[in-house]
Amino acid sequence: MFGSKLKLDRDLLARAEKVAETAGYSSVSEFITHLLEKELEKLEGAANENEMQERLKGLGYIS
Repeated sequence: MFGSKLKLDRDLLARAEKVAETAGYSSVSEFITHLLEKELEKLEGAANENEMQERLKGLGYIS
């Protein structure tokens, strides 16, 4: 489903597979796509670059 290969840590992938199955997703790809869409919507909704940076800091992605 991914446009290109995506490498994930083995343990992270195992966790994602377990949660995807428990949550009723048809595949781990569908689950990850849904997560990415939700996060991108949040970030794209930022009013400006500074607000986006503050959101990323709050999420722990940048310091």
